[in-house]
Amino acid sequence: MRAIFAHIISWVFLPLLMPVYGLYLTLFIVSQQKVLNELGMFDLPENLKWQLFYIFAIFSALLPGISFVALHKLKIISTIDMENQRERNIPLLVMFSYCMVLFTIFLIKAPDNILPKYFYALPLSGALVTASFMYINRWIKISMHAGGAGILVGYLITFLLEHNLFPFWLLIAAVFASGLTISARLYLNKHSPIEVYCGWTLALIVTLMCNLFYPVG
Repeated sequence: MRAIFAHIISWVFLPLLMPVYGLYLTLFIVSQQKVLNELGMFDLPENLKWQLFYIFAIFSALLPGISFVALHKLKIISTIDMENQRERNIPLLVMFSYCMVLFTIFLIKAPDNILPKYFYALPLSGALVTASFMYINRWIKISMHAGGAGILVGYLITFLLEHNLFPFWLLIAAVFASGLTISARLYLNKHSPIEVYCGWTLALIVTLMCNLFYPVG
């Protein structure tokens, strides 16, 4: 029963989905930008919110997911979970590429930071995290699940620092979800403690710094 629950947690909190969860929360839950002359996420027109959300979800979750299935079908990776450390660089490169494509799309289609900075900073965060993971993968099989959880928490910390009204309990829930995800990966013997804690901490710091200091205007 515990193994089933751990597998469910691993699928619900897939690393590809965590940034999508974060973007959805910050788009559709009431918040108020502390810097009043900047456009807030919640203030965007409803139809534009959905358009931007769909674009983000397609490039950060749907297309990478399809690519991973294709890699598995072509026997480039032996499992969708990417358990083999030597096989992980290609999927990480795929994730990096889609993050950079998404970042470039927003730069070209919405230049001069006309959108809230998070639409640019969040894909860039994903690219920087995956690039870091590719480098570290030479020594340890750093956890992508923990990395996805770290991205979510780092993003929500930044958002809370820069907004009023946004519920603090959502950050607590994200930290709790991180704990569940890390515990599930450890229980299933997918990673060692250093692999999950390193993945979560690195992703959190990179995402926090990238979103907090991304240039505006």
